[in-house]
Amino acid sequence: MGPPTERIAEDKALPESVDVVVVGGGVIGISTARFLAEKGLSVAVCEKGHIAGEQSSRNWGWCRATHRDLRELELSLESLKLWRRMDVDLGIDSGYRECGILYAADDARALADHEAWLARAVVKVGRDGIDSRIVSPDETAALMPGAARRFAGGIYTPSDGRAEPQRAVPAMAAALRQRGVKIAMPCAVRGVETSGGAVSAVVTEHGRIRCQSVVVAGGAWTRLFAGNLGVDVPQLMVRSSVMRTAPLPGGPEVSACNQALGYRKRMDGGYTLANAFRSYSDITPDSFRLFTKFLPALKSQFGSIKLSLNARFFEELRRPRRWPLDQPTVFETVRTLDPAPVEAFNETALAEFRAIFPSLAPVAVEQAWAGYIDVTPDAVPVISGVERTRGLFIATGFSGHGFGIGPGAGKLMADLVANDAPLVDPHAFRLSRFFDGSRIELDGGF
Repeated sequence: MGPPTERIAEDKALPESVDVVVVGGGVIGISTARFLAEKGLSVAVCEKGHIAGEQSSRNWGWCRATHRDLRELELSLESLKLWRRMDVDLGIDSGYRECGILYAADDARALADHEAWLARAVVKVGRDGIDSRIVSPDETAALMPGAARRFAGGIYTPSDGRAEPQRAVPAMAAALRQRGVKIAMPCAVRGVETSGGAVSAVVTEHGRIRCQSVVVAGGAWTRLFAGNLGVDVPQLMVRSSVMRTAPLPGGPEVSACNQALGYRKRMDGGYTLANAFRSYSDITPDSFRLFTKFLPALKSQFGSIKLSLNARFFEELRRPRRWPLDQPTVFETVRTLDPAPVEAFNETALAEFRAIFPSLAPVAVEQAWAGYIDVTPDAVPVISGVERTRGLFIATGFSGHGFGIGPGAGKLMADLVANDAPLVDPHAFRLSRFFDGSRIELDGGF
């Protein structure tokens, strides 16, 4: 089972009409709803399960600019500004703290990778635009008090932060509901109706909502949902495994990772741990349909991703890819994706944590879980309108970066829906890049 999230009240009755319907109650959908509402638009969020039930509550809780793909670096920096103001702006406690994030270098080669990224980042945003810096072995040790291992150095960003995934998005949603945003759950959207080439309504399991725009922010479900609209979203799912420990006395405050471990201190005094650069991908029919587009990523990640052919292949093979809107859908039968964690990955992370911090070695693991990350061929999100259908927008494919980048992504999406000046240049996030002949490129951020 996934980690328990804070639950909020829901709206029992659907509105007859709103300006915008947001499909999906994760960090992207809720952030989009927030900024649409702040523009004076009426908004309904439809969530098939419960708020933040999938990857938005299952991630590490990192909010960072460090090692972002340069195409999303400016958006990450804008998102951090929003995280810093969020609790005051919404009157909540998201658990956000500016703790700093450290990438510790196991060896000289890893340190060189950090130096190369920083040099490119400075060219992108200027020296005043980012406070990341290369740190020495002694500085790294000071940022990891109690570490028994000597690192070659690292890259440290003091302004990066952390928040609590199980409470942040529900708190945001509750605050928006008090401000008039409708939060309908469990309420699966079956599809979108159009008229004259433009969005006119969504059809949910509980009825129809008329609207002028729809934002599909369905995370791992987005490709399936969009496919029924005739929209091809090249996206696969990668399973990420995480665990949390019991509260510990002391321990490092700065969030950090190396090649085998990522950790974050939680508000309860425990730690969230994960295997930093290992992931697990189930082979599905879409793996073959999208093989050419994902081949560069597969080559780049060879050795760090484990592929498996299992029952999920046959489940998805049998699953309809098109469906009528007057019949129940898979979104009603599968309310929450809740995959099993990969025990071997978690065991590696826990062993590394204990080896680095021997004084914390007796720590007990309270829970382990997994979640499906929505990934694109270039590991950069889609935040885009759909050219063929006026009023239809897609926000997906955040490739493991969604929680931290969520507020900025939501603001950018709201700007696009409202046709306002965008928060950052949205060109890199357009859906059409996968079909207009543009080369699929991986930046090397991670």
